Amino acid sequence: MTIIVDDAGSGDLLFGIIIGAFRVETGEFKYGLIDVKFFQSPLYCNKAILTEASKVTLELLACLKAKPNEEVHLCQGYIFDEAAAELKKTLEEKLVQRIRVIGEAQRLTEIAYLDEIRNLGYEPLAEREEKRAKSFFHMMRWLKANPDKLQYAKTGWPRLKRYRLFASLGDAAPKHTAVCSECGSECEVPFKPDPHRPVYCRACWGKRRPKRRKA
Repeated sequence: MTIIVDDAGSGDLLFGIIIGAFRVETGEFKYGLIDVKFFQSPLYCNKAILTEASKVTLELLACLKAKPNEEVHLCQGYIFDEAAAELKKTLEEKLVQRIRVIGEAQRLTEIAYLDEIRNLGYEPLAEREEKRAKSFFHMMRWLKANPDKLQYAKTGWPRLKRYRLFASLGDAAPKHTAVCSECGSECEVPFKPDPHRPVYCRACWGKRRPKRRKA
């Protein structure tokens, strides 16, 4: 018996990632999700994504009631590096293989991803697998027309900063609570307060800031 584990959506701008598990002999298929928040600030980092992928993979194998002597074939993509290492701790190393996934396992996982992004109201390009760059800009134009859907975009990707639509996302400094030295009210500031220097709320800072001279 063999279970093939694949992913879909890792290179796409929209939504998170679908992890699919397919048992070859019976045709059983289950899938789970790596939430898009793992591809956004502040969670975006390879370690967090790999750990979540490992967690989802193990949950899917449990759902399929994988047997101790059953082979598990994982996609070669980096997303499964941690999952492979975890599985090798409990299974014989020869049972855990990294492969290039094709066929039914790939098809079903891809369909699950397409269903999820259609649920957002987005209709993917028919040739998106063959034309990745065209698909990326198609998704970006859709987000520009539907800015309320930006919450479903992988905005943690550093390369997105070159585009105006994403330039300001993920760059906001963390807020710190402080007490205004002028009026005594509690306020939030974008820096860690220094106990030896005065801190002002927005209103008091506006009063103290020098006025611009008229030309």
